[in-house]
Amino acid sequence: MEQVIIDSYNPEWIRRYEEERDKIMEAVADIGLAVEHIGSTSVPGLSAKPVIDMMLGVRELEDMKAKHIERLLEIGYEYVNKPDFPERLFFRRGQWRAGTEHLHVYLYNGDNWKDNIRFRNYLRMHRSSICSLSML
Repeated sequence: MEQVIIDSYNPEWIRRYEEERDKIMEAVADIGLAVEHIGSTSVPGLSAKPVIDMMLGVRELEDMKAKHIERLLEIGYEYVNKPDFPERLFFRRGQWRAGTEHLHVYLYNGDNWKDNIRFRNYLRMHRSSICSLSML
């Protein structure tokens, strides 16, 4: 069984996201519409597994061509085929099961994009009660 390590909130997570966002947008500038920080590390004050989850919005998943996958690989993001999730493309930076960043590619403003934004924003809006639960 895999052990999951949860770290106390670290403000460096925001800086890491911003650095990675800029590299990702440069790598896929011709198709990338936006990059958002999602997941636990995007909620100030919340303890989390220290993996920076991000999502890249594109007009169509088919816009992600081999040249884009190669460009992302050049900055450390390996494409991981996830056939169980046809509405998303997934990239990992770091070793398997020890990644440091995850990149989820969705249709910009599609249902999955909106759901991730809503969930993140809900956690941010209610972080005082959520953070107190995470301290239990």
